[in-house]
Amino acid sequence: MQLNKPKTRIVSSTSEEYKSTKKILSDAKVCTVCEEARCPNIGECWHNQTATFMLLGDVCTRHCKFCAVKHGTPTTSSLGFEVEGNNLLEVIKQLRLKYVVLTSVTRDDYEDGGASVFAHAIASIKSLKKDNLKVEVLTPDFRAKEQSIMQFMREECMPDVFAHNIETVRSLTPVVRDAVRSSYDISIKLLKIFKRIANENALKCYTKSGLMLGLGESEQEVLQLFCDLREAEVDFLTIGQYLSPDKEKYYPVKEYISEEKFAYLKEKALNFSFKSVVAGPLVRSSYLAHKVLE
Repeated sequence: MQLNKPKTRIVSSTSEEYKSTKKILSDAKVCTVCEEARCPNIGECWHNQTATFMLLGDVCTRHCKFCAVKHGTPTTSSLGFEVEGNNLLEVIKQLRLKYVVLTSVTRDDYEDGGASVFAHAIASIKSLKKDNLKVEVLTPDFRAKEQSIMQFMREECMPDVFAHNIETVRSLTPVVRDAVRSSYDISIKLLKIFKRIANENALKCYTKSGLMLGLGESEQEVLQLFCDLREAEVDFLTIGQYLSPDKEKYYPVKEYISEEKFAYLKEKALNFSFKSVVAGPLVRSSYLAHKVLE
């Protein structure tokens, strides 16, 4: 079968703004998912002086077949949590960020999956007391442990948006994600538990998830995924095209989805009453993330 890749606009990474952002991040030795996951939007985002920061080092304990992030057995965070956090705060100040997105590799070697590190980072950022500064976190599944989720259940540690990506439909989860430790049901459970506990503690926080298309999923499976996310009271949804980091080493692209199909699925998703749906070939979970709260 011939795959027709859709035409998409990727912003050049040669602007002075891009170079300035790259230098600030490099000097601070701050890890970003923009680089580690080879995001196609890095030119546009760094040009606009935005980035998604990666906590807990750059080595993931899981091996998903779609992800370019290094995997293996990490020894610790790349710099140590305290240094990592201090450097992150300095970058936020230098880039004058108003919306911060934090993510991480998965760290199954920590009892709480690194949830306490996220919570500490959120509290540190909020301590800057910058007007209208928002924080979004894109977390691993923490094995859906309530003890881990409770790390966020204080006002100073509560993000404005709590995101965890479902990534793909149920049938493809064991094929595309880490077959041993990742689970469609655990991801749904995490989102459901987080929203329930936040509501019980009267802590306002939106939840968000994202999926990739072009992995071989059927439309009916995608619609079921929409249903499952809404049953977990997920507020925001992103839908993007899967792009293999390397066709020899990673899961192959099965289909390039047309702009028309993205628009069609966006309308279908909105019918499930998501508060916001962003869909398109280059859409990623943290791409233009700030716009949903504008």
